[in-house]
Amino acid sequence: MRVLIADDHDLLRDTLDLFLTSEAGIETVCAANFNDAAQLVAEGPDFDLVLLDYGMPGMDGLNGLERMLRMPGGHRVAIISGSATREVAEAALESGAAGFLPKTLSAKSLVNAVRFMAMGEQYAPLDFMRAAEAAPQHPLAEQLSTREFEVLKGLTEGKSNKEIARDLDIREPTVKLHVKTLYRKIGAANRTQAAMIAKEAGLF
Repeated sequence: MRVLIADDHDLLRDTLDLFLTSEAGIETVCAANFNDAAQLVAEGPDFDLVLLDYGMPGMDGLNGLERMLRMPGGHRVAIISGSATREVAEAALESGAAGFLPKTLSAKSLVNAVRFMAMGEQYAPLDFMRAAEAAPQHPLAEQLSTREFEVLKGLTEGKSNKEIARDLDIREPTVKLHVKTLYRKIGAANRTQAAMIAKEAGLF
């Protein structure tokens, strides 16, 4: 079984590679962006399964999935993501994806999912697909929209606007707008203060 792993996070890509190659009968090839992945698929030999990171450079959301599905070679294509919502997962499956893999999957579950998809089945973890959208149940958090809450979480993790934009698959100016709005809502003057307020309130 030949599997293409396309993800721009080096650590995650290497970890996936290690998990899969430790299993008998699985050969992997890696790429760090969509264009490199597409070139590998075009050059051949054929892959049984292509794993695409939803937020990596060149993906353009689900457009990358659809482009990869149209490429010749008979490969199946699955989305992997650490930030995509259930709605994105459902849209990916409806578009013909072989599956949707949250990056929170255990190594054993990941390997089983890859084998399952390579056999022609469609995979998505039931607990992820059935889970309701996270609705913060905290007085401070209730002042924020879901997206503002996600941006605030990124601030508490010390991430830049660019990193938050990539994680959430939104544009950097949009992140700046959310940051400005959440500052006003929680009474923060800057990133450090916003992070401190969130942590002192026990949000994260």
